[in-house]
Amino acid sequence: MQKDMHYYGTYAMARAAGICPKACQIIATAAEFVDDNGKKEHIPFPDGGRLDFVPTAHHVTSLVNRDVHDQRLVWLPFHFIPGNLGDTMHEKLICQKDSDIVRELVENNLKMATKPFGLFSIGITAHVYADTFAHYGFSGISSPWNRIDQSTIEILEPKREHSIRKYIEDKASKFSKKFASEIKDFFDSKTSLGGEFAEDATAGLGHGGAYTYPDRPFMKWKFQYEHPKGRSPGVRDNPATFLEACEKLHAMFLAFVKEHTDVKADEGRTFDEIRDTVTKILNEKKDCQGRSDAWNQAAKKGDLFFEAEEILPYLGESWENELEELKECEHSKIALDKSVYRFFQAAAIHRTYVLRELLPSHSIVAD
Repeated sequence: MQKDMHYYGTYAMARAAGICPKACQIIATAAEFVDDNGKKEHIPFPDGGRLDFVPTAHHVTSLVNRDVHDQRLVWLPFHFIPGNLGDTMHEKLICQKDSDIVRELVENNLKMATKPFGLFSIGITAHVYADTFAHYGFSGISSPWNRIDQSTIEILEPKREHSIRKYIEDKASKFSKKFASEIKDFFDSKTSLGGEFAEDATAGLGHGGAYTYPDRPFMKWKFQYEHPKGRSPGVRDNPATFLEACEKLHAMFLAFVKEHTDVKADEGRTFDEIRDTVTKILNEKKDCQGRSDAWNQAAKKGDLFFEAEEILPYLGESWENELEELKECEHSKIALDKSVYRFFQAAAIHRTYVLRELLPSHSIVAD
């Protein structure tokens, strides 16, 4: 999913559940920041304290993703929660929408609602939960099970919609060329590496073979997997699947505000009351900015929340600025007052729980 869903859609579902605007802004920023936060650094403070960044994403064409260990620290816990179906580990690691494992994750993270990092934790959880509805059928590791036959990809949009169709296909072409160029540059500089590394580096990671098609809410498309073992052709109705995601997020936020009553602003709206509006937004055949604007326009018209109001802006740049400010601080305790610290705190706890408790409880040892 992209910013229109991870920020605006998440904000809308949280606000429709009755959560106050400022809390929704933090929750939705945390959800989108998962995709925007790729730095792997640390800040050593003069007083002896230290803040380690917790990277939660890399661009899918980034060669950082060739590091198989990094895949398991980033893609598995934050973008492709394993669905635990099938016989082999490669099968078990494939993400499934609204799986038993991700529902268990949601239940666990809801228990942290009143922690100092509670809003940040539920924002990260919203990202992970929503991604199961976009990323199902793919896993967060380099795996032959992720490979698809790109010649079989077919956009099912009406032929008459030439502009959006061309936009989608141009994006896919640029994505493919960028990825191919980076892989070539990488191997030109690593010619001494053996075949095992080469095989890993070219294996399918996530839904890279399907470009960004799984992340666009209005897309209807189909494809076939390359892997021969029991893999049925993929037929995707993104608007219907994303609507499921919105309904599940709304229910999660209702449960959250029940435990975190101090962030409740009003009675909100039931999902049935906003279903038609959400469906219309998800079917908007526009670029990411246009789709984001559609969420905001519906909010300002009074079609989503208890009252008509504007969706507050994304705080990601502010959080990035906080990191730069912390690099100049003498005392590490100042970090505790920064939103970005609470995000890293929530992300580290989330990652450890997923990899060291949740997945092992289902007999999955992934890291």
